[in-house]
Amino acid sequence: MNLKILLPYEIFAHIKDVKRMVIETSEGFYGLLPQRLDCVAALVPGILTYTTSDQKDIYVAVDQGILVKAGAEVLVSVHNAFGGTDLGKLSELLKSEFNSQNEIEFENKSVIAKLEVGFVYSFDKFRNQ
Repeated sequence: MNLKILLPYEIFAHIKDVKRMVIETSEGFYGLLPQRLDCVAALVPGILTYTTSDQKDIYVAVDQGILVKAGAEVLVSVHNAFGGTDLGKLSELLKSEFNSQNEIEFENKSVIAKLEVGFVYSFDKFRNQ
């Protein structure tokens, strides 16, 4: 199989000769082999595992998205993805990434709150004129 992992802004990975895959959906875990019928699956945040022709397991942490298998082509489109061969390092990477995303989200919420207060103040000022 040929696996292509797509992010909104780039191609995360394009792997040829994938022997098998395990994905997580809202219905549970599914295994994909080259001869499996074509399918579409909604992915939940979790670990996508695939095995290459050299029998090496690769792990990719993915956010929610969709998987489409058509013939030998497998397309995975997700919001975010982080890959590696060591689950421990992948776990540490995810923790640091989620912490930085939480900080950015907190900053964004503060800016939005300030904009809302400014809008309400300006609207009230305009209304009282």
